[in-house]
Amino acid sequence: MARARMKPVYVGVDVGGTKILAGVFDTSLRLLGALKVKTRSQEGARAVLDRIEHAVRGVVTAQGLRMADVRAVGMGLPGVVREGKVMCASNLGWANLPIEERMRDRLRRPVFADNDCNLFTLGVHAVEFQGKPRHLLGVFLGTGIGGGIIIDGKLHVGFTQGAGEFGLLILDRARPKTGFGIRGSFETLASRQGILWRLRREIARGAKTVLTADSGRTLKGVRSRQLRQAWNRRDGLVRRVVRETAGDVGLAVASLISAFGPQYVVLGGGVIEALKGAMLPIIRRTAAAHVLPGTMKGVRIVTSRLGDSGGITGAAVLARSRLPA
Repeated sequence: MARARMKPVYVGVDVGGTKILAGVFDTSLRLLGALKVKTRSQEGARAVLDRIEHAVRGVVTAQGLRMADVRAVGMGLPGVVREGKVMCASNLGWANLPIEERMRDRLRRPVFADNDCNLFTLGVHAVEFQGKPRHLLGVFLGTGIGGGIIIDGKLHVGFTQGAGEFGLLILDRARPKTGFGIRGSFETLASRQGILWRLRREIARGAKTVLTADSGRTLKGVRSRQLRQAWNRRDGLVRRVVRETAGDVGLAVASLISAFGPQYVVLGGGVIEALKGAMLPIIRRTAAAHVLPGTMKGVRIVTSRLGDSGGITGAAVLARSRLPA
């Protein structure tokens, strides 16, 4: 029996430090299905590329499709991406990796890559907000912190193509050195790594938390969902640290509002997904208290409804935009 001809699809891939998520989208950017695999970056670049290929081929097959049905693949990666190369991706241990060429050779399809947070912002703007806001910022709190910038309805990457690295904003140089990142940076203070560093510091000083019962004093393996569970159990230390962290996020958001004057600041990432109920009111209050009078009028600080699929959605938007109609 002849195989029915399928409409072309796009694949979006979000490569993170801990997981790879791939999704198949129709031409209207509707998500048809997704597949998640572990990144295992410690096994080296070739092994990660193998896993990306596995995720793409797997999600396509799961939809009853063939790679020939895929018009293009978009990829978001945690680092600076320029002219098809990952210039630097510290979470993966990559530098100067020609990612588009490598994945084109493997998949035999057009492949386009960009920074993961740029693409999350692109997906939020194009799909969640239907491209309507002229000025929008994405701020994403996960293992690290990144961001994206929409100016006059278009993604802004700057002269170096590295614009949007909001995690490198310096909030407080007087803070102790954390052991990762730049002293006093937004990322060292408010990423999941930053939250765990704060908790470990307090545990070393004698503070108690339910998290140590399963993860020990090092909090090994603690993810954002465990932080949410501890918050829900009214863990005093976790609640104090999360509130302090939310205050720092509010300061960073205030700085971004003053610098860019956006209509929307959209928050996303694993930390926000898990703790938005606890953090969002503090972020809003703190941001409003640290900008010039009148400059918050009409500005909305919200969380993305796309959740975990924001990155792959933006990657699909990239793939669709790079090919002629």
